[in-house]
Amino acid sequence: MNESPVMLRLEKTVPGNPQTGHVPAEHYIIVEKKSNTNVGAIRLRLSDQEDILFYAGHIGYNIDEAFRGQHYAAYACLELKSIAIEHRFTTLWITCDPDNWPSRRTCERVGAELVEIVDIPEYIDMYQDGERQKCRYRWQLIGSSI
Repeated sequence: MNESPVMLRLEKTVPGNPQTGHVPAEHYIIVEKKSNTNVGAIRLRLSDQEDILFYAGHIGYNIDEAFRGQHYAAYACLELKSIAIEHRFTTLWITCDPDNWPSRRTCERVGAELVEIVDIPEYIDMYQDGERQKCRYRWQLIGSSI
């Protein structure tokens, strides 16, 4: 990919909370460099818990509707890569719904590999929200060419 048109601005750091099942995370605002406009958000979950590895993923992102179609999510993931490496991650898992083709293309664009599509167990919050499956993409951070 070309030089990134976005940068990340740390919004907040969230500590883990075992009572609620929340893991430590860093939340970033995705900022378009040229206009200094906020175009979305990306989160890095700092945990290797089973629900993160299989269902939630280490990375969650969203791009505001007006800015979609410009690969900002992929650029933001690539910006997040060095931060993840600083946190000693060598591999990240990114998950998305099987019918979320833009997110699936984002995963492929950054070099993540589709490993499998898994069923979400009933005890996972996502199941209660009506979600039934997740695509699991493995993103090898160390040794990847991107």
